[in-house]
Amino acid sequence: MLRQSNQLKLLQKLSPQQIQMMKLLQIPTASLEDRIQEELEENPALENEAAPVEAGQEYNLDDDNGSDKDSDFDQEGDEVELSNDTAEKVDLDDFLRSEEDGDRSYDYGDDYHSGDNDRQSSPARIETNFHEYVLDQLGMLELDEREHKIAEQIIGSMDEDGYLRREVTSLADDLAFGQNIETSIEEINQLILKIQQFDPPGICVWNLQECLLLQLRKMQDSKQLRNAIIVLEKYFNEFIKKHYDKIQKQLNLSDEDFKGVINVIIKLNPKPGSSFAVLNKAENYIIPDFFVFNNNGILELTLNSKNAPELRVSEGYKEMMKAYERGQKKDKRQKEAVLFIKQKLDSAKWFIDAIKQRQHTLLHTMQAILNFQREFFLSGDETSLRPMILKDIALLTQLDVSTVSRVANSKFVQTEYGTFKLKYFFSEALQLESGEEVSTREVKMILNEIIGAENKIKPLSDEHLTDLLAEKGYNVARRTVAKYREQLNIPVARLRKEL
Repeated sequence: MLRQSNQLKLLQKLSPQQIQMMKLLQIPTASLEDRIQEELEENPALENEAAPVEAGQEYNLDDDNGSDKDSDFDQEGDEVELSNDTAEKVDLDDFLRSEEDGDRSYDYGDDYHSGDNDRQSSPARIETNFHEYVLDQLGMLELDEREHKIAEQIIGSMDEDGYLRREVTSLADDLAFGQNIETSIEEINQLILKIQQFDPPGICVWNLQECLLLQLRKMQDSKQLRNAIIVLEKYFNEFIKKHYDKIQKQLNLSDEDFKGVINVIIKLNPKPGSSFAVLNKAENYIIPDFFVFNNNGILELTLNSKNAPELRVSEGYKEMMKAYERGQKKDKRQKEAVLFIKQKLDSAKWFIDAIKQRQHTLLHTMQAILNFQREFFLSGDETSLRPMILKDIALLTQLDVSTVSRVANSKFVQTEYGTFKLKYFFSEALQLESGEEVSTREVKMILNEIIGAENKIKPLSDEHLTDLLAEKGYNVARRTVAKYREQLNIPVARLRKEL
């Protein structure tokens, strides 16, 4: 038997406006333009101002958290006072007819372009990728149509580095079920051997050892080459772990001869197909979100607003609302159209307010970071960075820690000393023997300098590094040194060893 009961709960839910604000806050400047353009396309009541915002424009932090005080349309539903002449220009029936006919003012056609210059396309550079380069070499082999399809399947199974990522049996199954081609493992292996002779050397193999050996066997014969082949065939595990003493003892080579053998191997390409990889050009550029200028000891902070154009609510849609209020005929169809207009106007205002709030929050948070790390922005010296965590900035800005985290995520600041991620300025504290607190980034910098100056023939162990840091006043445990070394992408002493 079911029992009904009343239960009182206190829940906290985010409004759609708050969710929109949080999403906009974590978007970097490089992606903000696309987000604004997407909103402009979805909401015809939102328009772009004629004059764009210049890059580096300053915003006043006293603008009541970025709220739009002069907004012409209030989300509570307050009407806009328009002149009679303006109101008479708009006919709601015209809007309704345009909706039925599909003739919307925001649906741009080919006539939207102003001139022929806008229609011209820029020439694009044509690049050949790795797979196309290898496929072009198939013409050098005397293959029938069936063998050609098998070879294409093999080449298509290679990754961008040139390695085969599927076993021969799997390739045979793919050909049988995908292309209805019956083949044998022997036939596939024969074609793989032929493809391995293609350029670049070392492709169409399953592992690094085969890749390097294939490259060596295509080089001109010499004593060093033969010894290098022996090293990779018999002592490959010892080689990748840099157990050079054991290998040298087994081969009975002098220091000079063994060094020559190792030099032959390390000049090989472990990823032969990577030279054809086409990099994403967007990843090669960093668009800073902030600019910091040192004006004779006075730090000036500006926000990069190049990708944040001035937005406004469409005057046409506001005039439609006013025309409806003045009209006498209010049928169901008009009410539905007005409801649509009201929703779009509210959405446009919320988006404009969210953009302004985003700009204010970014500046407010970055100003707090600038004040906290003032010495670094004046000198550029990494050792002057103070220990700083998200909570420190949250207390200064009276913002939530999650909000500060969203600001620091994927944002960049350009200074006269370079462009840095905001996360670069956050680090934990470490106490010295004197009781002074320093940033862990300073310890990492000292550790990096010590390792950089070490004798690579006899690299320093983590225990030795711990002792050297202690001599400089940094009391850290060995496991902490190992953690910092890994964060700096520095391998252990044995793998840093050079001949």
